[in-house]
Amino acid sequence: MIDEKRKKLEKKGWKFGSAEEFLGLTAEETEFIELKLKLSKKLRSLRTKQNITQTEFARRIKSSQSRVAKIENSDPSVSLDLIVKSLISLGAKNTEIAKEITAGL
Repeated sequence: MIDEKRKKLEKKGWKFGSAEEFLGLTAEETEFIELKLKLSKKLRSLRTKQNITQTEFARRIKSSQSRVAKIENSDPSVSLDLIVKSLISLGAKNTEIAKEITAGL
């Protein structure tokens, strides 16, 4: 954000900070969310590389297209287990999943 605009907003009482501060997340919660985001992004990447639609993939994992969309968008209702199982069903190896988890550490 442009400093000038930020200063004007702060004068009017607006506060600025990170999403973690706004939501009151702990470091562990932030890490967990980042992990889910990484794995969900990897899932979408693998699915599209294989030219599989969300609907086709949903049939494969006995779910719905809307659930696949939620998985790929890291919806809070999606468990880490479901993301990992979905990655495995796309052929991701343990080493590939581990590499994604440790990326950026």
